[in-house]
Amino acid sequence: MQCSRVLQLEEGKEIVVTSSRTGLTKAFPYKLLLLLGFFLAFTVVLFFISVSTIKYYGINSVVTSVTSSFVPCHEKINDLDKWIKPPVVLMHNMSDEELLWGASFMPRRKEYPFNRVPKIAFMFLTMGPLPLAPLWERLLKGHEKLYSVYIHSPVSSSAKFPASSVFYRRHIPSQVAEWGRMTMCDAERRLLANALLDISNEWFVLLSESCIPLFNFTTIYTYMTKSEHSFMGSFDDPGAYGRGRYHGNMAPEVFIDQWRKGSQWFEINRELAVSIVKDTLYYPKFKEFCQPACYVDEHYFPTMLTIEKPAALANRSVTWVDWSRGGAHPATFGAQDINEEFFARILKGDNCTYNGGYTSMCYLFARKFSPSALEPLVQIAPKLLSS
Repeated sequence: MQCSRVLQLEEGKEIVVTSSRTGLTKAFPYKLLLLLGFFLAFTVVLFFISVSTIKYYGINSVVTSVTSSFVPCHEKINDLDKWIKPPVVLMHNMSDEELLWGASFMPRRKEYPFNRVPKIAFMFLTMGPLPLAPLWERLLKGHEKLYSVYIHSPVSSSAKFPASSVFYRRHIPSQVAEWGRMTMCDAERRLLANALLDISNEWFVLLSESCIPLFNFTTIYTYMTKSEHSFMGSFDDPGAYGRGRYHGNMAPEVFIDQWRKGSQWFEINRELAVSIVKDTLYYPKFKEFCQPACYVDEHYFPTMLTIEKPAALANRSVTWVDWSRGGAHPATFGAQDINEEFFARILKGDNCTYNGGYTSMCYLFARKFSPSALEPLVQIAPKLLSS
């Protein structure tokens, strides 16, 4: 539809002005559609570029590159946390070489730039489940800030422990450990290395599934923290089961007069734990020249630490065992053996040195106890663990 206007000019002339609104209406949608078409084409091209980028680089890297550069101005990042916070998950994919290397670091300064509460690392080297776990639960409950638990076992039994248990998800990557062979020492070093990753662990106790505590947690913690020495048996045995196991090819790293023997079960401080995991000098010699009937778990650590750190050792263990029955293994105790007289014999039977003086309190733990001993042990535990 066209509209015309007549404009009256001078001298009677007229001009007819015609406006075509229909043409304007048609032109406007055409330009808008053209603009929308360009916009949609641009969007489709951008979409395909984004999809191709994600497929090539992976979505995680793309998201990270976008988000990692944004740091709220009010948020303070504490880089110290990555050094002092223990691993949340103990299972990892590190090889033994990587693990031992990472665990061998040790601060050169004695002072810590944070409030460090020293902890005891209870390291369980087991062949299977932990039948005496209820005793350890009773010992550790309520002292969560003062201990850590680590389990080395060829068979993971994590599923058997509820989330409230002190053993829940405390298994470390494990391998088969054979009695009397270097694989046993490898397992012990693996436990130490994993425990060293928590910088608050200061004392390291090696235990088996047949071990029990002899005192309450406060007594054990105080005994360790106040001690001037670490507890590892180390003595010179001139007989066939001591020096008789020495191989001449151990020299020059180890001479026969440096050869030592001791209990496998130890309690050591952080400095000695680092010495064990970082060792590359003595390890190859013991692996090659101390094989059954040279039982390496009785000689490697006692000999090495006696050579390297003799003043740091008390030269005795704090884990009681009974060898009176003879044989290659100590006595195992069952339900019929558990009574107050039995524990009185353990707790008051010997005298030993502690910080230069004599004491009748020589043992903090005892072994070997069979699963059948659990019920009478639980019954006697209130009296035993309250002492």
